[in-house]
Amino acid sequence: MSEDRNTARTDMSRLGPIVSSEHLSRSAMELSEFEFGMNICGHAFNRWMVRCMTAAGLPELGVLDVLVLHSVNHRERAKRQADICLVLNVEDTHTVTYALKKLGKHDLVAGEKQGKETLFRTTEAGRAACQRYAEIREACLVESLSSLGIGREDMHQMAGLLRAMSGLYDQAARAAASL
Repeated sequence: MSEDRNTARTDMSRLGPIVSSEHLSRSAMELSEFEFGMNICGHAFNRWMVRCMTAAGLPELGVLDVLVLHSVNHRERAKRQADICLVLNVEDTHTVTYALKKLGKHDLVAGEKQGKETLFRTTEAGRAACQRYAEIREACLVESLSSLGIGREDMHQMAGLLRAMSGLYDQAARAAASL
């Protein structure tokens, strides 16, 4: 991490944490601070995905539609709906069903029956949309990332932390459901 980021972090620590819901836990304000950061980052990421796909020529797609399209396109092999839900950690399968139908109506994905299951692939138009999205992402986001002094290893570590935290939240959700 760069010296400027460390200096900024030290200056911010004198002000105290930015916590939007400190009433939830006085003993774990850092968790509340993390949740607030995750919340605003999540909303910003959702806006980004929709606006990037709009710039790629598909303004009618929502957040889940974009995520499902990229998931289907990943590694250029057909995917089952159950696998898409698992990878995206989506519990409400009907929302993915709706997204797949919507993407199919826009000729971005196509389903093919194999036995009792349907496998989904991106069409040529779907692959082209993902490619346009990638080009816009590269120009608007990737180049900006380097200006923050965040390196590849930093991103790798943050991604691992987010995956680990998602596991903790899933476990806590199961525990809460049993109360």
